[in-house]
Amino acid sequence: MVRLNRALLTAVAALSVASGVASAQVKVGIINLQRAVAQTAEIKKAQAELEGRYRPRQEQMAKLQQDLQAIQQQLQSMQGKLTPQAESELTAQAQRKQREYQRMGEDLQGDVDRDRNEILQRTGQRFQQVVKKLAEEKGLDVVLDVSNTIFYKPALEITDEAVTAYDKAYPVK
Repeated sequence: MVRLNRALLTAVAALSVASGVASAQVKVGIINLQRAVAQTAEIKKAQAELEGRYRPRQEQMAKLQQDLQAIQQQLQSMQGKLTPQAESELTAQAQRKQREYQRMGEDLQGDVDRDRNEILQRTGQRFQQVVKKLAEEKGLDVVLDVSNTIFYKPALEITDEAVTAYDKAYPVK
C-alpha cells in the first residue's frame, strides 16, 4: 500500500510539474529573414556595387547578341545570293559569336553568383548574431522565420526592428 501511495504521489508531482511547464508562456518573435536581409543598407549598397561592376560585361554581351542577330539576319536576307564560301564564312562567324556569347554569359553568371553568395553568407551570419541579441533584449524564447509559420499575429513580427538593429551594428561605409 505504501508503494502504491508513493507511486501515486510521484505521478501527481510529475503531472503538476509538467503542467506548470506547459502553462508557462513562451515568448515568440517572427522574422521575414529574406526581406530583412534584402532591406539592410549593406545589401542595398552591395547590390548597387555588383550592378556597377558587372554592367560593362552585360553591355558587352548585349553587343555580342546584336552582332549575332545581324549576322543571322544577313544570312536569311542573303540566302541564295551568297556564294557557298561566303555563306560558310558567315555561318562560322555566327557560330563563333554564339560560343563567345555563351562563354561570356556563363563566366558572368559564375562571377555574379560567387560574389552574391559571399555577400549573403557574410550578411546571414551577421544577421543571426543581430537577431539573437535582439531576441535576448526583448526576452524572446524563440524567433521563427515567417516561411515556417502558417499564422501569426503581426505584433509578433520583429523584421523591421532587426533591420534597424543590423544597420546600426554594421553601418555602411
